[in-house]
Amino acid sequence: MGEVVSHFFAYVSRLRWIKRWGLMRNAIEENVATHSWEVATLAHALAIIRNRHFGGRVNADRIAAAALYHDATEVITGDMPTPVKYHSRVMREAFGDIEHKAEAELLALLPDDLREEFSPYVQESQLPAEDKELIKAADRLSAWLKCQAEIRAGNTEFEPAARQIRQRLEEDGLPEVSYFLKVFAPSYEQPLDNLLG
Repeated sequence: MGEVVSHFFAYVSRLRWIKRWGLMRNAIEENVATHSWEVATLAHALAIIRNRHFGGRVNADRIAAAALYHDATEVITGDMPTPVKYHSRVMREAFGDIEHKAEAELLALLPDDLREEFSPYVQESQLPAEDKELIKAADRLSAWLKCQAEIRAGNTEFEPAARQIRQRLEEDGLPEVSYFLKVFAPSYEQPLDNLLG
């Protein structure tokens, strides 16, 4: 069996070189690979919380896997800052079109016999609505946690973003997010010695 060489994973691994929050002064640098891992763990947690406490029946493992790839297209597009991406309807539509094309380019890097299996993870439009909802919530939660870390590091530039993201999380009204904010988020403010002891 003659396997074709695929550049897919070598390409995706380059997410570690793409910096996030490009329009902001950062005390703590963040790259897309690290962010994707955090979103995957948060989305997995939110899915389990939904299933355990709020009558959900979502597949937490599938959600975690999809969250790992939720920003994979940024290896092609780069990280488009939120104020730019959502500046206007025209910008949202244009960037949406670019993201769809980037998804197709990434899938094309895979061997033919693997594309169908990876397609739901790389092409967000193929995910169930509930999965997308939890991944988006985890993405926002990750952004809010990043803002909080920056503020604790003395970087007040992140205060407006923290307020806006927290307001959006509250407006979304997902009970699993409220649960996470009450049960897990306070520990993010603790120094390591407190967490260990």
